[in-house]
Amino acid sequence: MSNKKKAERRLRTKRIIRSKISGSAERPRLSVFRSNLHIYAQLIDDASGHTLASASSLAAKLAGGKPIEQSRSVGKILAEAAKEKGIESVVFDRNGYRYHGRVKALAEGAREAGLQF
Repeated sequence: MSNKKKAERRLRTKRIIRSKISGSAERPRLSVFRSNLHIYAQLIDDASGHTLASASSLAAKLAGGKPIEQSRSVGKILAEAAKEKGIESVVFDRNGYRYHGRVKALAEGAREAGLQF
């Protein structure tokens, strides 16, 4: 499958997912973006359009290690930032990516650190 078709399929899936889920101040949306080298996660309040917390594998303390380990660490860091802001449960937005590999590791890391979704 060509990269163009793969990207179009992901965006179509993303639109379907976003039509069904939305974040609020009490239960924000945990949005994941995965590039070839890094993974990024944000807690978004869709009602006001603000990002409440974010984390990524670009952080200096995550410089080494395997991508799955980095993703799990990003999930834990994001969950700790959410706890500081008083957020305990979120809506998970996989952003059109399969719930597999790095996306799954990020979700498991966030759950280990105490976020509920």
